[in-house]
Amino acid sequence: MTAVFSHGRLRLYLLKLLDDGPKHGYELIRLLEDRFLGLYAPSAGTIYPRLQRLEAEGLVSHTAAGGRKTYGITDAGRDELRQRAGELSTLEADIAASVADLSSLAGEIRSEVSGSMRDLKRELSEAARQTRRTRWEPPPPPPRPAPGAGPRAALLDELDQRLSAFTVEVGRLARARQFSDGQLRTAIRLLDGALDGLRRLLR
Repeated sequence: MTAVFSHGRLRLYLLKLLDDGPKHGYELIRLLEDRFLGLYAPSAGTIYPRLQRLEAEGLVSHTAAGGRKTYGITDAGRDELRQRAGELSTLEADIAASVADLSSLAGEIRSEVSGSMRDLKRELSEAARQTRRTRWEPPPPPPRPAPGAGPRAALLDELDQRLSAFTVEVGRLARARQFSDGQLRTAIRLLDGALDGLRRLLR
């Protein structure tokens, strides 16, 4: 609840709103929200218990229709409003000042958020430009063995070529589209498993 309604002042303002005519709880919530330009709206848990207390004190009464209670001020409620007219005028002035403060704060927040969004968009655009400029290049192929180095050297050359092609293909697949974290972790585990198998084979 906004501080302007501390110390029982909300009950006084509810009487003032009901003095303008009978209303149900939802209407009172909307009227208060409108009074504060949409920057504050009391909850049903704030309004209905106070209406019940006002009714228990004989200051308001209700009629029920279609499952909805409509509250109206009683003569005792109007007497209290007359007795507290000065307090109500002060409350109205405090509400006006509170609305002005809230409007100013909302304007500052909107300006700050707008500036932050502009900075974020600028940073994202720069990152995208950097990504486009920095294209991924495959690793250079390994040096070929000297002529006449024998069949074993030729097999090692073929192994190097396969590893180079494998690296290029994995890099191409990884950058072809967006993968989930789970898919990338699975791919890493597969590569680790393949590496462990090759280690055992070539020991």
